[in-house]
Amino acid sequence: MCGRFTLRTPATVLAKQFDLSMQLDLLGDLKPRYNIAPTQQVLAVRDAMPGKREPVWFRWGLIPSWADDPKIAYSLINARADTVHTKPSFRSAFKQRRCLVLADGYYEWKKLDSKNKQPYYFQRADGAAFAFAGLWEHWHKVKEPVESCTLITTEPNTMAATVHDRMPVILNERDYDTWLSSDTDPSRLRQLLAPLPDGDWTAIPVSNYVSKATNQGPECIEAAG
Repeated sequence: MCGRFTLRTPATVLAKQFDLSMQLDLLGDLKPRYNIAPTQQVLAVRDAMPGKREPVWFRWGLIPSWADDPKIAYSLINARADTVHTKPSFRSAFKQRRCLVLADGYYEWKKLDSKNKQPYYFQRADGAAFAFAGLWEHWHKVKEPVESCTLITTEPNTMAATVHDRMPVILNERDYDTWLSSDTDPSRLRQLLAPLPDGDWTAIPVSNYVSKATNQGPECIEAAG
């Protein structure tokens, strides 16, 4: 699964990288975030209309439009690549509401023994931002509707497999438009849900400081001593 990530990249850099320069004001006053956790607001990109992207804030943890209780979101922070197109919680969003969830690193915990786990921080070797493959939903059974999202996970590549048996789907930049477009054939979409190729990424053990969701700051990504 993917349960924590970071976004420290400045808004101006994100706007240029994800073709949002004309909407820089919508990104808001971005502050570095070192420990983004489920139920928090996450920054994403979706198609406002064909060929035009827009930045948007989603609550992390999908609430399907048909759900009666928003607490379902706690169990829907991730969607499996192999069942995302068939599982009732995700299949409608997979067909119609796909998004890019912006990040520049993510955490995973390696089980050491029955009581202990070691957190690892994964990031691109150049430290640049990237996009998780995400789905979003609009839930309107309350006075103030909620827009929420989930991250898709897949089998791990060789490096990720040394830590965990799953990894998030991280899209190649050349596939962003394909993922967002409403015209993309579903079979092509499923092809994109593959493990990230090995290379050009790093994974370092970090302090257990990050294991507490309320902890923030650079200490979260400092190498374990």
